[in-house]
Amino acid sequence: MEPGQVKKILEAALLAAREPMTPNDMKKMFDGDISTDTLRRLLDELKEDWRERPAELIQLASGWRFRSRAEYLPYLERLNPEKPPRYTRAVLETLAIIAYRQPVTRGDIEEIRGVVVNANVIRTLEERGWVDVVGHRDSPGRPALLATTRQFLDDLGLRSLSELPPLEQISQTLELHHENP
Repeated sequence: MEPGQVKKILEAALLAAREPMTPNDMKKMFDGDISTDTLRRLLDELKEDWRERPAELIQLASGWRFRSRAEYLPYLERLNPEKPPRYTRAVLETLAIIAYRQPVTRGDIEEIRGVVVNANVIRTLEERGWVDVVGHRDSPGRPALLATTRQFLDDLGLRSLSELPPLEQISQTLELHHENP
């Protein structure tokens, strides 16, 4: 099959996909008859083809997907005026500790925050799909070790934890939010 046709098939699949597509998912469409290098080159070409369009092809932790460019979001949000959930300072601080120090136990979080962590805070993050138990510490009580998920990275538009902003920036944002609720 000629590369131009393969690229069109990839584009159609990515536009139709509800979730990010992994390279393995994409290779299945071609019975594995496409190399990783060719696939990457075609994805890079598609990304470039869409550079001037209102949608963009991005790579996330869980795969590739199209999304609307940020400058169009205010208009698109009018179609679905639902307000995104607002999280308490405790939830945001807990999430930041897990993201930057993972894997951590509830005790670790309490030690860093200096207060007891309400079970509902962890439950909120688990229900959102941002945090999961990834094991247990080998210590008395075998406390659960918490870490962020691929869903967390996807929702933030990140490929890996290394793309998180510096912790100082998060701290300043929390302080600004606290001063101007």
